[in-house]
Amino acid sequence: MKINFNDLPVTHLVHFNGGEGELQANMLVDERNKILRGRLAPGASIGLHQHATSSEVIYVLEGKGKVITDGVEEMLLAGDCHYCQKGQFHTLINDGNTDFVFFALVPQQ
Repeated sequence: MKINFNDLPVTHLVHFNGGEGELQANMLVDERNKILRGRLAPGASIGLHQHATSSEVIYVLEGKGKVITDGVEEMLLAGDCHYCQKGQFHTLINDGNTDFVFFALVPQQ
């Protein structure tokens, strides 16, 4: 199945999980997965949350940001991949000067 994110509507999630600003996401959600292309403007973030029932894989397409997982901070650049294991807490922050664009997969486990 081909997914063209440009054909999917943009969902605007303001203060997603208690974060700053807005997450813009083109999402495909079914009973097994959440697949999305996300965009955070400079200064925007996804708030700290736990993946109690699923993991998450984030692949950075554009920009610069950081992720904090269980208190450990890591810089993310285009081409980097972040893996949040089931049970972990994480937050994603655009601390760069351009949009932070990423692909994410959250399997429904």
